[in-house]
Amino acid sequence: MYLMESADETRRLLAQQRANDSRQVMMLTGVKPGDRALDAGCGPGLLTETLTHLVGPSGHVTGFDLSPERLAVARARCAHFPNLRFLQANISDTGLPEGSFDYTWSQFVFQYLGDRKSALEELVRVTRPGGKVVVSEIDGLGLQNWPFSDALHEGTLRIANALATQGFDLYVGRKMHREFIEAGLLEVRVHLLPFYVSAGEADTRLVRDWETRFAALESVAAPAFGGKEAYQSHCQEYMRMLADPMGLKYAILLVTEGTKP
Repeated sequence: MYLMESADETRRLLAQQRANDSRQVMMLTGVKPGDRALDAGCGPGLLTETLTHLVGPSGHVTGFDLSPERLAVARARCAHFPNLRFLQANISDTGLPEGSFDYTWSQFVFQYLGDRKSALEELVRVTRPGGKVVVSEIDGLGLQNWPFSDALHEGTLRIANALATQGFDLYVGRKMHREFIEAGLLEVRVHLLPFYVSAGEADTRLVRDWETRFAALESVAAPAFGGKEAYQSHCQEYMRMLADPMGLKYAILLVTEGTKP
């Protein structure tokens, strides 16, 4: 189940992707001109487009996602690339040939997966020997703020625990290093990068991102507060924290890379 589904989700994903410099991360983790690259869980296709620029006309990119809506947006925005295709597929069973890709990328997908092991095994399977598997994920999103009252901290943990019952892992980023090693990948490295940093009042994009998150998660998280009213009160207090001109708010990404033997 995709917990963040809403009428505003495609817009939120595009804004989120634009706010992060994935191009530099992809280059840092080994994508190069001429590569056959995979974007696993491509969403609306902005990062798939970035990959296509990086592999150049001599390379080829495949993007897949489960959402027909997001794939329609991706196909429309990337229709001018002759060396790019999109598929509807499940990350644990893509149907793609073994050893098809030099560089396999996935961002913000593993946090939603109840069975990360089979998904990672599938990404390894479709990567060629010597190729790279890269997973970019959040870690502790929403908890790195100062000042951050005990009540806000406790409420944020309530949301995290409620999401965990639905298979969402707020701390997935720190777990990928071990899981890459267990999957048999070699030369496993982890890069710590900012997801966002807001020193002072949060900008419009970050505010809207959190508004969309809170609205989409209400049905799952509100019971942890005893009802919608208490949940919405927590969300309003969190938004006031984001607006604090003297506060610091930040979140991190942990990008894990490994080489298939």
